[in-house]
Amino acid sequence: MAVPTRSLFALCAVLVAAACSTLPATRPAAQVAPTVCLMGEVHDNPQAHRARYNLIASKVKTGWRPAIAMEQFDREHQGLLRTAQDECKTAACITSRPWVEKWQWELYEPLIQLALDYQLPLLAANVSREDANRIVKGGYTAALDPDTIAHYELNKPLPTALAEQHRQNIVEGHCNMLPLQVAEKMIPAQVARDVWMANVIEQQAEQRDVVLIAGNGHVQKDVGVVHWLPVTLQETTTVYGFIENSQAGGSEQFDVLAQVPAHPREDPCEAFKAMMKK
Repeated sequence: MAVPTRSLFALCAVLVAAACSTLPATRPAAQVAPTVCLMGEVHDNPQAHRARYNLIASKVKTGWRPAIAMEQFDREHQGLLRTAQDECKTAACITSRPWVEKWQWELYEPLIQLALDYQLPLLAANVSREDANRIVKGGYTAALDPDTIAHYELNKPLPTALAEQHRQNIVEGHCNMLPLQVAEKMIPAQVARDVWMANVIEQQAEQRDVVLIAGNGHVQKDVGVVHWLPVTLQETTTVYGFIENSQAGGSEQFDVLAQVPAHPREDPCEAFKAMMKK
C-alpha cells in the first residue's frame, strides 16, 4: 500500500489506521505465527523518526509488547545493552553510555524510552563495522560462525537478481563513484548485516512479536532482511519504508510507504568526492 505525500499529522493517522491494524494487542497463547514489522528510516530525518515512533507507540499503549531489534547496536554489545536496560530508567541514561556505535542518539531516545517504560526487550541486531571489514577482506567465515553460514546457505552463490540489486544499491549509495570491483567486495558485508538482523528476528520470534529498526536499504523487500526470513515468518511480516519526498523508491519495495519532507543536510556526495580524491 503506498501512502502519498501529505502532512505529517495526516500521514501518522493513515499509518496508525492501516499499518499493524490487524495485530492483536497481545499475542494469544494459541497464536503460532508471530508478527514481524520491518521499519525503515532515513537515519537523520527527525520527521520520519517521529512518524515511526507514533505508529509503534500507538500499538504499544494498547497492549502490544514486541521486542525492538535495532541496527544501531552491534551484536557483540547485547550484554551491555541488556545491562543498561536493567539499570537505566531513562533513554538518556542508555544513550549516554560509551557506545562504539555513533548515531544521532537523540532521534532514537523516544523509542528507547518507550522500551524502558513498557519493558520491551532491546536487541542488538547489527554486524559491527570491524566485522563487516573482515568479511570484505576474507569472506563470511571471517566473522560469521559455521552454523549461521550453513543455515542461510551463504556457502552458495547469491541469486543473480539479489546480487545485482545489492551491487546497484551499493554503487548508488556511494554517489555512483565506486568502482564495480570494490562494490562487488562489499556485497557480502551488506548481506551479512541483513542475515544477522534476520537471525535475531527469527530467534526472538519464537517468543514474541518483533519490530526491526533499520535503514530503508535493509528492509526493502527486493533485497533486504525479509529475503532471509523463513517463509513462515515472511508471511506474517510487514515492511515499512519511511522515505523523503526527493528519494526514488515506491510501493514495490515496501508494503507501507510513508513520505516525509527532506531534511536539510550537506550533500553527502560532495564529502564522498573529497574523500575519494585523498
